[in-house]
Amino acid sequence: MKTHLVSGGCGFVGKNMVRRLYNSTNDRIIFIDDLSVGTHPKTWLDAPYQKNIKEIEVYGNDERLLFLKEDFRNVLHWLGEDAEWFNNHFELDFEKFHDVYHFAAIVGGRAKIDGDPIMVALDLAIDAEFFYWISRHKPERVLYPSSSAAYPVNLQTEENQVQLKESDIDFNNMGQPDMTYGWSKLTGEFLAKITAKHYGVNITCIRPFSGYGEDQDYSYPVPAIARRAVHREEPFEVWGTGYQGRDFVHIDDVLDCIHVAMEKIHDGTAINIGMGRLTNFREIIKLFCEFAGYSPEIKQLLDKPVGVHSRYCNMDWVNKNLGWEPKISIREGMRRVYDAVYKKEINQ
Repeated sequence: MKTHLVSGGCGFVGKNMVRRLYNSTNDRIIFIDDLSVGTHPKTWLDAPYQKNIKEIEVYGNDERLLFLKEDFRNVLHWLGEDAEWFNNHFELDFEKFHDVYHFAAIVGGRAKIDGDPIMVALDLAIDAEFFYWISRHKPERVLYPSSSAAYPVNLQTEENQVQLKESDIDFNNMGQPDMTYGWSKLTGEFLAKITAKHYGVNITCIRPFSGYGEDQDYSYPVPAIARRAVHREEPFEVWGTGYQGRDFVHIDDVLDCIHVAMEKIHDGTAINIGMGRLTNFREIIKLFCEFAGYSPEIKQLLDKPVGVHSRYCNMDWVNKNLGWEPKISIREGMRRVYDAVYKKEINQ
């Protein structure tokens, strides 16, 4: 049986990956999260709790899901001291991890990125220790999620709205990324390239744009806007003018693209994952209010952080080289979110 590792496995992307791996393979999945942002697996796993092996919680009738509540940096320290730490400590039996998905990070919406940038910079510490460990452990394949925040902010202004291509990040001719979060992810991409080239580790990097989905928490804009539409907010508040735009892509499409990319990319090359379409927040509000059956006045909150004006991607490289395109339209994806939020709010 293959054994995969998912760090940050209870966050938005991590928990969706854990479920996808469990439902699409017969492999064992060890997932780690300190729950500082993520939610406990008992709240979102369909597989039933079985037992504990020391600190690990075991889920699923086939006992293939193993959850450890811990800061991933501590786990990396333990693994660094003893490559067989999991086997020795938890009485498991596997030679090494097959696929490693590294979602552990200090994450949050615009308020976190702008409001506590030095806390976000801790991602540098997490990633440095992670790449050091995989350079020694050498798993079969590694996913490093970078971010669209790594792109130069001067290409994302109201006057200069560029459809961002992978080549717009050039380590020999650098622009300035978005705050400490963008710098940390850009540094992670550089470490991925170095680790792949110098240590022979198969690594895939992705630059997801504005991922969203039915089980995203209310600290993110899409479910937060949906929630306010469900409660028929009037007037409807928007941060900034509301004309700032993003490339919204559904989490199911993100996971699909990840699996295609990991099959074909091994040298740390980073790819875009998005719709290739710019949608502003007023359009999102209008869509959710249409689902809610009303048309409110829009109230601008000009004192709120809004980030860059325009962030969307060019998907030509991915379409041509990976043969992949997103399947879930903005309307279908946002409808799924609205229905999930409506069900949650009405049942409270």
